Amino acid sequence: MSDDFLDATAMAELVRTGEASPAELVDAAIERIEALNPALNAVITPRFEAARTEASANLPDGPFRGVPFLLKDLLCHSAGDRLCEGMSFLRDLGHVEEEDTVLAARFRRAGFVFLGKTNTPELGILPTTEPDAFGPTRNPWAPDRSTGGSSGGSAAAVASGMVPAAHGNDGGGSIRIPASECGLVGLKPSRGRTSLGPAFGDVMSGLVCEHAVTRSVRDCAGILDAVAGPAPGDPYHAPQPRRPYLEEVGADPGRLRIGTFASTPFGEVHADCAAAVAETAGLLESLGHHVEDAHPAALEDADLTGNFLTVWSVGTAWNVDYWGRRHAREVRQEDVEPLTWALVEAGRSFAGPQYLAAVEWLQAFTRKMASWWESGYDLLLTPTIAEPPPVLGQFTSPPDNPLAGLFRAGALVPFTPPFNVTGQPAVSLPLGWNRDGLPIGSQLVAAYGREDLLIRVASQLETARPWSTRHPAISA
Repeated sequence: MSDDFLDATAMAELVRTGEASPAELVDAAIERIEALNPALNAVITPRFEAARTEASANLPDGPFRGVPFLLKDLLCHSAGDRLCEGMSFLRDLGHVEEEDTVLAARFRRAGFVFLGKTNTPELGILPTTEPDAFGPTRNPWAPDRSTGGSSGGSAAAVASGMVPAAHGNDGGGSIRIPASECGLVGLKPSRGRTSLGPAFGDVMSGLVCEHAVTRSVRDCAGILDAVAGPAPGDPYHAPQPRRPYLEEVGADPGRLRIGTFASTPFGEVHADCAAAVAETAGLLESLGHHVEDAHPAALEDADLTGNFLTVWSVGTAWNVDYWGRRHAREVRQEDVEPLTWALVEAGRSFAGPQYLAAVEWLQAFTRKMASWWESGYDLLLTPTIAEPPPVLGQFTSPPDNPLAGLFRAGALVPFTPPFNVTGQPAVSLPLGWNRDGLPIGSQLVAAYGREDLLIRVASQLETARPWSTRHPAISA
């Protein structure tokens, strides 16, 4: 692996052994961002001079001391830095946050140095990163393709070698989708594993959670160790792991019973994605696991989409109103993209009892899903998304058809939102590439609270079919 593609764990080791200083790592990463970002548009808010100052000061002696890092410009904010959440409304106001979130503070405590903020779709709504406010982020594997969303800027930055890891969050697949489209590891942790404080206890009735996109499983595990755990006042938190997640890397997962599900009642699954899952299933079998065609019957319930979208649209209306309250100024139709406004109007149309009825349905769905894991299955294997990375421009929602992008999104991502509903941990792994050289992720899902099992199996797959030597065309 070239020096530019060292993972965060290896970079931290350079600092510990004195082979490199934090300032040297930060300067090298800034150089890579300046060289690559004009082609990719991954970083929208640089903070290079602040990063240089921080790298030269007394950084916390955490596991990632001196390692350059990027924050997604959504939800997780840092003190004194611009926050836009993909909105021209916030961009034009020059909105700056005054404090770190709990997560940002924990990233800092781990020793990471923030080099800037990455691009995201407006309010994280779409599974592609093409906001009107900042323009599209381009996939380093093929610049005419989407990076996924909503953590698409972070994924492009990590895949291209700008930084070894970057923050992401996930409300319907927003860590896993970009990981699949950019050839990365993307773990959505269990609900309550990471804190959304201090401002929020949960977001959208528990759909949203925070973590990172990485190149290696060990980085995924080590970063989770550094940031997991409840903050005072959090409404719920995931069960305490029995040991650090980093100790699960390389540990024997035993012989597991794994179900596979590579079809969906909501549209077609591209042959490349079905083939990638079949290859992953074969690899798991070769490693000694029992793999069979089986899945929770609840995944085929057509009512899932409507109830999910009720919560999502009400959440979007709340989000827009939240920013209006913060600035004592009503957010109007002309302040946001057509799809955002269509969701706001839909969200405002629901009465409180209708919203709670949707939450009730989703909680019943969660119990049905959990019973499948209780019946003797350890993991579920699916495609991460239903097709290879789409060409940019397919998710546009014109004023005369404001929901067009949402319908396009539904065809792409039938496999990720169910596990935001259930709160289960799910990981996308870069185990496949198609004939066009585009990455194709496979998703593994464990029972609630079982990130340990996902990390063990992910590490086993990474060893059996390494991906670290694959670099995209646009890279450091």
